[in-house]
Amino acid sequence: IPYSLLPERVTAEGAGCKVVYVCRDPKDAFVSTWMFANKMVEAAHVLGYWEASRRQPEKVLFLRYEEMLRDPVGNVRKLAEFMGCAFSVEEEAAGVAEEVVELCSMDTLKNMEVNKNGTQNHVRNEAFFRKGVAGDWSNHMTPEMAARLDKIVEDALRGSGFAFGATAESA
Repeated sequence: IPYSLLPERVTAEGAGCKVVYVCRDPKDAFVSTWMFANKMVEAAHVLGYWEASRRQPEKVLFLRYEEMLRDPVGNVRKLAEFMGCAFSVEEEAAGVAEEVVELCSMDTLKNMEVNKNGTQNHVRNEAFFRKGVAGDWSNHMTPEMAARLDKIVEDALRGSGFAFGATAESA
């Protein structure tokens, strides 16, 4: 947490609090974070939900973020149906699914007053919103890095029937 977000009862002069901050070389921090995230994939985070959705499709809906971006209205309809509250003919005619997509859009959420100025546990809400786009990794990784990451993920998912580059039909 940034120093500026520590509570005043900690940072105020005369507060009697001492702070110890341990910094880490960003390259090592990146690798450590990556290894943790990779273990999450291996430790059934993605695979557990993928397998559960295949075993019990009536109980677990598995959605892909990139597919949600490509077809937000179709995915809102799919979600509504899964939750047992599919849109009625009248709601469809009135454009309710499209309204839900607009209300939940990244732009709408980012521009809500609470998300521009609110905080959660001393972290500004705006920190939870970035771009919300697919493929931004290409602005931060070399093709070689991406290929290496793809190989690691492919190895972790081997035999599961799931692949991140897969089409919606395989989901």
